[in-house]
Amino acid sequence: MSPELSPPVLRDAGCTGLRKIAPQQRGALLEAAREAGLRCLKIELAGCNDKAKFLARMAAALEFPPCFGQNWDALEDCLGDLAWLPAAGYLLLLEHAADLRDAAPDDYQTAVDILAEAVETWRERGIPFWVFVADKKDDA
Repeated sequence: MSPELSPPVLRDAGCTGLRKIAPQQRGALLEAAREAGLRCLKIELAGCNDKAKFLARMAAALEFPPCFGQNWDALEDCLGDLAWLPAAGYLLLLEHAADLRDAAPDDYQTAVDILAEAVETWRERGIPFWVFVADKKDDA
């Protein structure tokens, strides 16, 4: 794991962001995040090819309340709350994100924009909120 993604850095809300990650770095990243005390949530996007599937997978992975509206505004609202998942900080790992990006580029861009806004919202609160995007499986 690179020094810029060590547990102390991952705990620092001021350093948070939305970043791509090489597939071979995922294990070390998750280990460092757990060591940092962050709640790690993997969102599997293999075969995800539209907004509805993306929202459903986000809702399942982040245990959104039953009242989740299955739309972009509801996603933004839930990502800005997370009261049902209390934690010192969060790390979201979007696995196989290329499937959504390639099948529905507009939906992918909207999702990325909403996730980037969530990073900013949590940063302003002083709580680490990271989003890492892994496009494909390990090459090995």
